[in-house]
Amino acid sequence: MKIGELAKSTGTSIESIRFYEREALLPAPQRSENNYRVYAEEHVERLTFIRHCRSLDMALGEIRSLLRFKETPQENCEGVNELLDEHIGHVAERIRELRQLEKQLKVLRAQCAESSAAGCCGILNELSTEMPVFPKHAVRKHVHGTH
Repeated sequence: MKIGELAKSTGTSIESIRFYEREALLPAPQRSENNYRVYAEEHVERLTFIRHCRSLDMALGEIRSLLRFKETPQENCEGVNELLDEHIGHVAERIRELRQLEKQLKVLRAQCAESSAAGCCGILNELSTEMPVFPKHAVRKHVHGTH
């Protein structure tokens, strides 16, 4: 199948397919005589796997690790369990960060209880002040959007 067919059958954009190829998550396809990429069922299966991992917010490195395990089915899956446990920890930390963000936004929203001139807006005034310094433990180890 051509790249458009692969995209349609997996619900993946052509740009994402090419990105996964560049990142070596998706093996390079064969080329036809007229130099079109020709994808096989193995590409559909692997891309489905990648997309499922991405839907779970896994980073590219995590997906690479899982693919290595998938490619060596005789290996013990303890590393898969460890990877998922670590990812669950990242998700839990992100949830804590989002709850803290929600609290900060609510405090900010409370700065402007009623409509008035923008020059008097408590939210805009608060956003113009210096940002607070966050403690070192607030630095995230797993950054959403880096994958």
